[in-house]
Amino acid sequence: MKDVARLAGVSTSTVSHVINNNRFVSDAIRNKVMNVVDQLNYAPSAVARSLKINQTRTIGMLLTASSNPFYAEVVRGVERCCYERGYSLILCNTEGDHDRMSRSLETLLQKRVDGLLLMCTESHMPSPDILRRYPSIPTVMMDWAPFEGSSDVIKDNSLQGGEMATNYLISQGYQKIACIAGPQDKTTAYNRLVGYRNAMNQAGLSVFDDYVVVGDFEFETGFRAMQQLLLLKDRPDAVFTSNDAMAVGVYHALYQAGLSVPDDMSVVGYDDIELARYMSPPLTTIHQPKDELGELAIDTLLHRLEHPDTEPNVLVLTPELIVRESVGKR
Repeated sequence: MKDVARLAGVSTSTVSHVINNNRFVSDAIRNKVMNVVDQLNYAPSAVARSLKINQTRTIGMLLTASSNPFYAEVVRGVERCCYERGYSLILCNTEGDHDRMSRSLETLLQKRVDGLLLMCTESHMPSPDILRRYPSIPTVMMDWAPFEGSSDVIKDNSLQGGEMATNYLISQGYQKIACIAGPQDKTTAYNRLVGYRNAMNQAGLSVFDDYVVVGDFEFETGFRAMQQLLLLKDRPDAVFTSNDAMAVGVYHALYQAGLSVPDDMSVVGYDDIELARYMSPPLTTIHQPKDELGELAIDTLLHRLEHPDTEPNVLVLTPELIVRESVGKR
């Protein structure tokens, strides 16, 4: 900027006003400065600017990679919201590894991101030592149970969602209902299974041990779990699958067994990923507002930046049943 100012014969503040377009500068001076900018191939330094204003306008997001499209759809919502609010997003994948999570977290904080979004569904919690070294960095936990700290938390009401999915199957006349659950060290998966059990118990229906199969929220375990259920002597005629990715695996297992949805097996999923409406038949599922989740996370983070001393919030999103064609009537 000093080089531009020297060659243009103006002050550095005038160059700054021209580059940032934040104060009136005459057309003659503006053209003079821009000619020198083109001549020197000058570009403003975001690093220098961030050091000066103590703000990078960058958000860091830490999540675990997965073949589950749910996470990609949430990230899409987060990135869109960042763009609309003039922020950039740095995305780090932990690969489910605790050490990698800690290193990635340290990297984001060293880069002086303005705030953090954490959506790591592994059971390991962020290192308190790392977070303590950067006490002024606001953090929002997404799709994760609260832990001791000053973070805001956004999660869905998984217990209600599990009950809602199971109650819909019961309302359609089904009694032999199985559940393909997610990993039980994850609060969301645990609560969805509890919701299933609650609905079954309230309806006076038995929950057989063989009717509950634990997966890992991925396509493959849905496929394997459905194969396991089909081997039972008294097999179920409906299944609540704790996320849509595993429901895709369920569909494939039924197809390979020569069975159809919903004639031979009714299926309800969870998440309402975009793929759900294009499955054959379209999947009845519990909708999670993924775009709203991303927008709410960013807005909560920006609110925390402006009001750092307010009490942490736990925001619970309400699930919604989306009825399509994967459930018949008994």
